[in-house]
Amino acid sequence: MPAVAQTHPKKLLFALLIPLFMALVAVSVVNVALTPIGTSLGATSSQTQWVVSGYALAFGVPLVAAGRIGDASGRRRMFILGIIAFTLGSLLSGIAVNTNILIAARVLQGLGAGLLNPQTTGIIQQNFSGQARARAYGMFGTTVALAVIVGPVLGGFLLKIFGDSLGWRMMFLLNVPIGLAGIFFALRWIPADRVTLAKGKRLDLDPIGMISLAVATFAFLLPFVQRTFTLVSWLVLALSIALFAFFVWWEKRYKRANKPPMLDIDLLKEPAFRNGILIVTLYFLGNTSVWLVIPIYVQSHLHGSALLAALIGVPSALLSAFAAPWAGKRVLAAGRRMMIVGFSFSMLAIASTLLLVTWVDNDTLPVWVLAFPLSLLGIGGGLTISPNQTLTLKSMPPEVSGVAGAVMSLGQRMGTAVGTALIPSIMFGLVEVGYHWNIGFIAAFSAILLMLATGLFFTVMDRRREIREDARV
Repeated sequence: MPAVAQTHPKKLLFALLIPLFMALVAVSVVNVALTPIGTSLGATSSQTQWVVSGYALAFGVPLVAAGRIGDASGRRRMFILGIIAFTLGSLLSGIAVNTNILIAARVLQGLGAGLLNPQTTGIIQQNFSGQARARAYGMFGTTVALAVIVGPVLGGFLLKIFGDSLGWRMMFLLNVPIGLAGIFFALRWIPADRVTLAKGKRLDLDPIGMISLAVATFAFLLPFVQRTFTLVSWLVLALSIALFAFFVWWEKRYKRANKPPMLDIDLLKEPAFRNGILIVTLYFLGNTSVWLVIPIYVQSHLHGSALLAALIGVPSALLSAFAAPWAGKRVLAAGRRMMIVGFSFSMLAIASTLLLVTWVDNDTLPVWVLAFPLSLLGIGGGLTISPNQTLTLKSMPPEVSGVAGAVMSLGQRMGTAVGTALIPSIMFGLVEVGYHWNIGFIAAFSAILLMLATGLFFTVMDRRREIREDARV
């Protein structure tokens, strides 16, 4: 990767994080609008599910390939291409006249998100170092944590202001001016980094590796984002595992032939990188499910509004916005200890909510009281997401930082897909067979607590590795 011109750090981060925030908000913003979309377009429940699933699949499938292409040919160009695709998909979604057009437009949106996401970490790695990089990842973590919670809140406000028929369209059309501004700022503030190949040299992107990983990712995510588990679903999952195995074999073979693999499997031999991917996957597997279980419980059982359910997450988002930058300034000194504290805050939030939910159910406490224990998730996320990003990618050379960041993002997408499919189904499954809603809620949150405890265990193990390595220095 060639040297890049310097630009003001705050301007560069602004140009990177606004499109990233827009793409991440789009994951959840439509969750509160599926009923209005179905009514407005005459869609079936299966079709409205594909409005969500199409985006999730198109977001996750191209991540690693997009990171590799950005590393090899230039990240700014891929970043801008992603914004263009996302913005066009948003416009088409907002003016869609039927469900099929809306689903296709959401797929285009997701593809744009998948193209721009890995370039963000690659450009941060390329343009920042040391403590400045840690602070940049602190802002990155703030962006991720806020986006998870802001989506449903924004969706609820837009439906309240514009009504059901126009509100869901505004969720998409709002992205158009933001996307156009994002293109302008990217061209102005992100340094040009296009790679020029030597004369007679051809760009090798490992097409077989790229296609096999994309198909494997699609096959793995499909049953979870669709939330259907039939015999066919299990066969598709088995196929995904076989394709992942083939991908690993092919990448090793490609490297032995002195060709550049799409993903150098030897990167996974680096303990900090391997452990960081596992930790972030477990964190997202548990934590993101909270903001699906809470709205379901509040709306379906307590008969609260979608906006009330979304507002319960606002204190968590605000605390995360403060915790992540604070963590970014201190993570290099604290190491994995900071993440141990972060996981502990998240587990305390879940355990406290479990203690309060029965009192909320019997009207001893109002439902908004749940915002207090859940606010601790914001602190936990701020001390976990961006520090993990910093510590995991610290050992990665800048020339592979795009694909390395993409693998981490894929871990987030897979954790989110599996968690949001399985954990709410625990609650629904118990309710459907006759158990009280509280039993279902407690079982779902207990599963979240188990995922976070497992993530904490691996974080403690990686902290021991840090101590051993520090002793050898």
